[in-house]
Amino acid sequence: MDKVVLGSKKGREAMKRTSQSMIDYEKEVLERQKNTQEVTVLGEEDASVKLLEDLVFGAEDELLERLVQESDDRGATLLDDDSSESDVENEARLQVRPTKRAVWEDEDDELEEEVDMTHRFRRDLTKSDAEAKMTKQKLQRRMKEQFQKAMGGTPFLLYTIYIFTFVDDEDEDGDDLMTKTGNFVGSSDSLPKGIIRMKKCLHANNDRPSEDRLTTVQFHPSAQVVMAAGLDQSISLFQVDGKTNPKIQSILLEKFPVHKAQFSVGGEQVVATSFRNKLFYIYDMMEGKVIPINTVRGLNEQRVKEFEVSPDGQSLLLTGSSGYLHVMTMKTKEVVKSMKINGNITGVACSHDGSRVFTNSEEGEVYVWDVRSSKCLNRFMDDGCVSGTSIATSHNGQYLACGSAAGVVNVYSQEECTRQTNPKPLKAIMNLVTSATSLRFNPTSEILAIASRSSDEAARMVHIPSFTVFSNFPMFQRKTIYRAQCLDFSPNSGFFSLANNKGHAPLFRLLHYKDF
Repeated sequence: MDKVVLGSKKGREAMKRTSQSMIDYEKEVLERQKNTQEVTVLGEEDASVKLLEDLVFGAEDELLERLVQESDDRGATLLDDDSSESDVENEARLQVRPTKRAVWEDEDDELEEEVDMTHRFRRDLTKSDAEAKMTKQKLQRRMKEQFQKAMGGTPFLLYTIYIFTFVDDEDEDGDDLMTKTGNFVGSSDSLPKGIIRMKKCLHANNDRPSEDRLTTVQFHPSAQVVMAAGLDQSISLFQVDGKTNPKIQSILLEKFPVHKAQFSVGGEQVVATSFRNKLFYIYDMMEGKVIPINTVRGLNEQRVKEFEVSPDGQSLLLTGSSGYLHVMTMKTKEVVKSMKINGNITGVACSHDGSRVFTNSEEGEVYVWDVRSSKCLNRFMDDGCVSGTSIATSHNGQYLACGSAAGVVNVYSQEECTRQTNPKPLKAIMNLVTSATSLRFNPTSEILAIASRSSDEAARMVHIPSFTVFSNFPMFQRKTIYRAQCLDFSPNSGFFSLANNKGHAPLFRLLHYKDF
């Protein structure tokens, strides 16, 4: 190392550098102190913002501790008669570490992701063909608008719950909904139109699928049981829980493919008919007996195929040939009266009190009968119908639905059908393109289910009284309905099921309704 001699030129330069270093050091210290004060002020401001965020968005644990601490401090202040806490202590409590900025900010993060609106799940949410793409934020607003329009104004929290209660058949969280039905929409008891909240369950007959086409599915009138029957010559009963639907019992009717099976009004018996002859069976569930009915006194028909159980349970309405409708008593198994229309009968439905019977014909003519006197009260042509295929009445006595081979379903007022010679339909439902072969009102008369067995997925649910189709049924990830042969609702509309050509009975939980 070189020696530096004081007083020399090198010595003077060294002293100058040392003096400059000390000055720079003092400036740096002052600058650090100044920066520290500024950071402290910023920290106090950020702490206030952080406190507001905690109060609004959470941080329950910290908030709870702060409230307890403040409560203790206030108690001590009151006991000691001291003044309130100083501003310095409050600032110390509020002071938090300043929020750090992200090291890297990606410009793509701020780009709004777009959703394909041409998908059939979202098509009904668009207002024009130009909305082929939509941002997630706009889609959420559109769903909110549609729901509030259907509900007549709904709080956002209720809307949020509604959006997340759509459950498909692969959602494991669906079991929770089964234990909370009816608690989601509490602002109104009436069923909203537009979208129906539902959950697809395990097939009703999953414990014993049919080996052939199912022709019947029906819920028991009082027990949580569903019946399925079909061409495999069997009638099976299942307990309905929406999860496993265990089989209760099956009976085999040898050489008797079941065309139709129906519970008696009390649910103690099952009546089953076939295709080829007038033999039919009555299964007495209380006694465990299958009773064949080979002949019916006063019935001159080659076969018994179509029938309806009267609302009072006292008789069967047997559809005969050449336009005849026979009334057979369940007690004596004999025909006590008959009614006749022009042409062949294609559908029979009873009024809710059993006083009237409605029939339609292949020619599209509807007849209204008084059951007691067997007199025709009225007859009229179903509006625009060339060939009638099905008919149904609502449980509240207000509506009559008539299906046609063209797929059109006309809904009438029952009262007008009784009085007017040319009643006009309240609504013509044109959502089927093939023959409307099955019609069913739910017990609350808020839904009309319609279906065609001529094509796959040809089933719809119509909201009553707006007469608009629920846009999300059927709407699942894969085919579920196939060709529906029969439709039914459970006694309190909690479940809906269909019998299809694949031997299955798809089951759906209607979440609006609380009970089975």
